[in-house]
Amino acid sequence: MSPGKIATNTPAIHPLDPLNAEEIVAATSTVRKYVQEKGIKAVRFLNVLVDEPHKSEVIAAGFFPAGEGAPASSGHAAPPPRQLSVHMADEITGSAYDLTLDASNIDAVTVLSMTKQDAGVQPALTLEELVMSEQAIRKDSRVIEAAKDVGVSVEELFCDGWSIGWDERFPNKRVQQCLCYARYGKDENQYAHPLDFLPIVDNLTGEVLAIDYPAHRVAKDGKLNTKSTAPPTEANFAKPDTRDRIPPPLAKHDYLPDLATRVDSDKPIEMRTDIKPLSVVQPEGVSFKRTGNTLEWGKFKLHVGFHPREGMVLSNIVYKDDEVPGFSKASPKERPLFYRASFVEMVVPYAEPAHPHYRKFAFDIGEYGLGFLANSLALGCDCLGTIEYMDGHFVKHDGSVETVKNAICIHEEDAGTLWKHTDYRPGGRTHNVRNRKLVLSMVCTVANYEYQFNWNFHLDGNIECEIKLTGILNLYQLAQGESTGGFGTEVAPRINAHYHQHLFSVRLDPHIDGQFNSVSEQHIEPSPAPSKSDENWAGNAFTAPTRILKTTGEGVRDAQADIERTWTIVNENVKHYSSGKPVGYKIMCKDMPRLHCHHDGIAAIRAPFAKHHLWTLPYHPKERYPSGMFVPQTFKAPKDSIEEWVGDGKASVQNKDIVTYVTVGTTHIPRPEDFPVMPAETCRFMLKPVNFFRRNPTLDVPSTQDAKSIAANAAGVSVANGNGSCCRS
Repeated sequence: MSPGKIATNTPAIHPLDPLNAEEIVAATSTVRKYVQEKGIKAVRFLNVLVDEPHKSEVIAAGFFPAGEGAPASSGHAAPPPRQLSVHMADEITGSAYDLTLDASNIDAVTVLSMTKQDAGVQPALTLEELVMSEQAIRKDSRVIEAAKDVGVSVEELFCDGWSIGWDERFPNKRVQQCLCYARYGKDENQYAHPLDFLPIVDNLTGEVLAIDYPAHRVAKDGKLNTKSTAPPTEANFAKPDTRDRIPPPLAKHDYLPDLATRVDSDKPIEMRTDIKPLSVVQPEGVSFKRTGNTLEWGKFKLHVGFHPREGMVLSNIVYKDDEVPGFSKASPKERPLFYRASFVEMVVPYAEPAHPHYRKFAFDIGEYGLGFLANSLALGCDCLGTIEYMDGHFVKHDGSVETVKNAICIHEEDAGTLWKHTDYRPGGRTHNVRNRKLVLSMVCTVANYEYQFNWNFHLDGNIECEIKLTGILNLYQLAQGESTGGFGTEVAPRINAHYHQHLFSVRLDPHIDGQFNSVSEQHIEPSPAPSKSDENWAGNAFTAPTRILKTTGEGVRDAQADIERTWTIVNENVKHYSSGKPVGYKIMCKDMPRLHCHHDGIAAIRAPFAKHHLWTLPYHPKERYPSGMFVPQTFKAPKDSIEEWVGDGKASVQNKDIVTYVTVGTTHIPRPEDFPVMPAETCRFMLKPVNFFRRNPTLDVPSTQDAKSIAANAAGVSVANGNGSCCRS
């Protein structure tokens, strides 16, 4: 789409609706004209985002229930104005700018403010810049020579552009490092042939600024060929003088079925023939209803958005409860759960200490953006069954629009047993109820890696998030006989996969039955009374003490598996009718590795959220990204980052409008089985109702026997159990 062409789109009808194509074009057209009048002649658009209104405005306008204790006027105010934020760079000077626009009237968009960022501050990299890096290195004679020295032609030279993290040699420049590979045939797996050099490219000019040659453990004592792992202080193109150049591994390791061969020969692999088709059929259609970006399924109601930085964003999550006294199925009570939930940052620190590998601690959200990297999902491949899709839109450098078709997939899946009981007595009855989940999926490709984000809503009120990691490991080469140094796995001869972590920051803006919430911490504690004592004769007693985290200092916590520490977001103003405990949703997660980098190291300084598993803070509409709004090329976390928000630790977070940041993830010690392409590894967390419902909320879920299910062994064999139907009797 050209910058001047206006797309036909449904206008935003909800304050949190994602950008549509028409808004992006209107915004960039307005900004281009505005900055030209300020003397900026060459503009590179880097991002356009919805500048979301304060939650109080959204609640006051009736888009989200206020919950208990709300003022009587809630729900009757006018919708808040539609504002946008535009990030751009002056292509001549390299300066970065952030503009705020009023887009309430799409035909008369106006600029409200324009801020020039400090020198060196860089907005996120774009997909276009990643592609540009490969084009740039192929034009540079010094890079071509470096490749030729190890037997690689310019036609065989490929690279992945990566954010450089921090490098003091290039102040105030917008740069990326290029991880280089050789590709010896169309669609061949280039990651099997890593090269021994990394060019540094200026994103704005396309100039190659330096070539770094990583250290190798090729010294006689098996140590690195450099005296120190510290970075060089000057940019240069000099070839290493303390080691020989190392050609890439030549063995092919393909994963595409038409290219993959057997391990022991060049013969093509034979595809399996013993896997029979499995289809998901919903003869009466889906159980969910979508109106614009608002989705209703079962007793859940929520808003789904596409965000260029955060990817899929869920907001205004409500549970329609018909068991609250005075309400009914025809008129249930809308109980607010979460105002907003999304992934706001992630970091992938690598364990190899040698320069320049420690620069590979990518912030795939803050330095790139999940929306920018979203896949267009294919029917019957990425999602099975009866599917509904949502598209996503983001800005291109020239101000036009890139549309990701089918960026978000919405479908239902069987989720096994919801509940079952058999009365074992003669003549006793059996009742079995199947679970169902609503799945919202998005897949993002970040160079070599793929991340699939699934938000799953269950009939019993559980909200689950799965992160599936697949794709291809980040790989580097080894010299013949070289050791990994204990920082990686030689997944194939001379191919080194460095140890690393994937740590995600999930921002939860809770609204459990109302605006004022707290976080309760619980752990399991054996009774101090010894066995054979009067208080604990059998030695079996244990309790589950709880406490409220009262301040921002207390709200910074770490998981502790041996005592089963958990946290529950509660509303202390609303108590369960029987237990007397506050209503809440518990954060349940077993995938909480600690950050293994030193906390005074560069990765931890730039990713402070990764130091702890839970952060609890007062709500502030401008505090969202825990490593700052502008992440690329920072040496330390900026002032708008999570440790700064904690402050002196004295601010109250008890019975306040709060947000929580939860750090989840995995430590990846690569296996040969992860190569050449990695089977999906899953980490997950669950938000589970605790004292929220009066009882099991799924007693009204019908028990149904699937008419399409048949016995696999022989026709006519009964599938009923001894007490009658397999589902109910």
